[in-house]
Amino acid sequence: MKRSILLAIAAGLLSATSLTAAEPLNFNRLSVFPVIRNLPEGADPAKETVSEIISTNAEGTLLVYTDSPGNRIGLVDITDPAAPKAAGTVAVEGEPTSVVVVGNKALVAVNTSKSYTEPSGYLGVVDLTSKKLEKKIDVGGQPDSVAVSHDKKTIAIAIENERNEKHNDGALPQLPAGFLVLADVGADGTVAEAGVRRVELTGLAAVAPEDPEPEFVDFNANGEVVVTMQENNHIVIVDSKTNKVVNHFPAGAVTLENVDTKRDGIISPTDRIENALREPDAVRWIDADRFVTANEGDYKGGARGFTVFNRDGTVAFESGSAFEHEVIRIGHYPDKRNAKGVEPEGIAFGKFGADNLIFVGSERGSVIGVYRDEGAGKDPTFLQLIPGGGIGPEGLLAIPGRDLFVVANETDRREDGGQGTTVAIFKREAAPAAYPTIVSGNDSAGRPIGWGALSGAAADLEKAGQLYVVSDSFYSQGAIFVVDATQKPARIVEKIVVTRNGEPLANLDLEGIAVRPAGGFWLASEGNPEREKNPTQSQIVRVDAKGAVQEVIELPEALTQHATRFGFEGIAVTGTGDAETLWVAVQREWKDDPKGHAKILAYKPATKEWSAVHYPLDKPSKGWIGLSEITAVGDDSFVVIERDNQIGDNAAIKKLYRFSVKDVKPAAIGAKELPVVKKTLVRDLLPDLEAAKGTTIEKVESFTVGKDGVAYIITDNDGVDGSSGETQFINLGQIKLN
Repeated sequence: MKRSILLAIAAGLLSATSLTAAEPLNFNRLSVFPVIRNLPEGADPAKETVSEIISTNAEGTLLVYTDSPGNRIGLVDITDPAAPKAAGTVAVEGEPTSVVVVGNKALVAVNTSKSYTEPSGYLGVVDLTSKKLEKKIDVGGQPDSVAVSHDKKTIAIAIENERNEKHNDGALPQLPAGFLVLADVGADGTVAEAGVRRVELTGLAAVAPEDPEPEFVDFNANGEVVVTMQENNHIVIVDSKTNKVVNHFPAGAVTLENVDTKRDGIISPTDRIENALREPDAVRWIDADRFVTANEGDYKGGARGFTVFNRDGTVAFESGSAFEHEVIRIGHYPDKRNAKGVEPEGIAFGKFGADNLIFVGSERGSVIGVYRDEGAGKDPTFLQLIPGGGIGPEGLLAIPGRDLFVVANETDRREDGGQGTTVAIFKREAAPAAYPTIVSGNDSAGRPIGWGALSGAAADLEKAGQLYVVSDSFYSQGAIFVVDATQKPARIVEKIVVTRNGEPLANLDLEGIAVRPAGGFWLASEGNPEREKNPTQSQIVRVDAKGAVQEVIELPEALTQHATRFGFEGIAVTGTGDAETLWVAVQREWKDDPKGHAKILAYKPATKEWSAVHYPLDKPSKGWIGLSEITAVGDDSFVVIERDNQIGDNAAIKKLYRFSVKDVKPAAIGAKELPVVKKTLVRDLLPDLEAAKGTTIEKVESFTVGKDGVAYIITDNDGVDGSSGETQFINLGQIKLN
């Protein structure tokens, strides 16, 4: 063989090896720290907590977050970022709004205002070793954001003096005006009153020039401070050395195409918004000449994306609706709070190796977009979306020296049985992205398919890896999603709306789906007869392959008189022709059921006969336990999801159980006693859910087994309403079911 050929083969092998070995760099979650674990002694654990703005020491081993309802800052030890530890709190005698760490001192902006018209506050110096508030420097108003210069010698404080949104419909102006405070920082992190100076920002903006409301600040390497004035839709650059405004300009507006603006329970990115004011919130310098803003909007605007500005005020890049489209694709679009769409609020920036990375946080979508800055004159490259690990990501923190990224999630939903405030920690590594686990493709018009609240699944009878998944009543249109589970992440390739006479069928709460052997689908719709307005009963709905309703099967009176709001939660089918039988799981006990027993209903379409057995539920340690799915795994065997209604540390029961009716004859409805099936544990799902290294999700709603024997579970994200928005689509492999 010729030497040239040998060299070519060797080069090819080396190339193939390097391509195989080189995994893309992605941020994956290491841990989530619930703030409730870090309460001071004597604090009421039922009271609201917040982790809003977050900072770190120089080593990146200690996090400091603001907890405004508790009038304290909290410390988290992340020496081992996969196992964060509570490190205590420090009371700050007011409402902390922002924090930075210099040396061993935390510099905390604290709001002490008596009212909107009497704003006041101070900059607190906290020693992180003694955990003492050592000093308070009056800043002359209500502080919001703080930032420290690259050389750690100067601190900037945005004095917002925020408006009262309930006064005069929140209209500006509402004096007193806001301003910027600059102060000198000593080598040990202390701040002297003598070095405090005030920079006025009045008379600059076109919107309410007499009432500037500074929102966010950041330094570039030259000591210049960029200041966003959100309500004024204006941006100011101040030289911290001369204390002078060196440039200012309006943030401008953007026209958005293909966005969803209606609160109609339908994710439909088909609308247009003309001249949406950006009204930026967070801002970060990318280099000495460019910075990036998160365009949340808080007054009359909100451009739903982010913008890269040049220092002279020209726009270098505008995301438009692109960021929002990515959020729609992963099921995090907040349809019930969509006046400002996904509401980008937080921004972070960091140099990770050779990559300059921009992080954009969606407050309403509870997700963070990661983009690579490609340099001046080039558009940034979208890399990935990562889940916030909680609700309402506010503080975003890059720690490049340790390849870490941290998110402070400020929203506490524990009072409603939901997730509490968290701090989530991610690491950049050469590995595939663990999230999202399911995404959507485009519709026929090239727009992303909107989805969420997945609540029941069934597998195609012929095609391995093809699933059908339904969404529940969070959305106003019942829908069947066609999922290609052979891809990773799994991919929604089609949305089929359930219709009658060409119009979407009303009052559907789809919780289960089964593929009908004769074609089409059987759907289980959960009713709520306890609802004061528009009460409904659970139903079985037969549709064709295109979602058109062929038949609606109502419950007989013998069932409706005992039904509660915990109705149908899954449907399975066995047999064909006259032997075809539908099996429906009822979530919890109805009025005529003994405690701890839920009905499994059987219905034969050929004879219209109803019968039932009882399923014995586990006993909960907290809350309640019910069924979430039923799947046929043979002619007379079934697998159900049995779960509690607990989340996070309280989650205890998320299990797959199998039962058989081979030797059990369902009794007629109204019988004095129903036979009780015997159940066998198939799989404890807690380890599968905990593998995501986040808060254990409450609602495991879907289970199915493909034609190839591969099993799947899917969680319900509640349509991103009061939840983190996470959907975990988990491939369990070929598990033993008998």
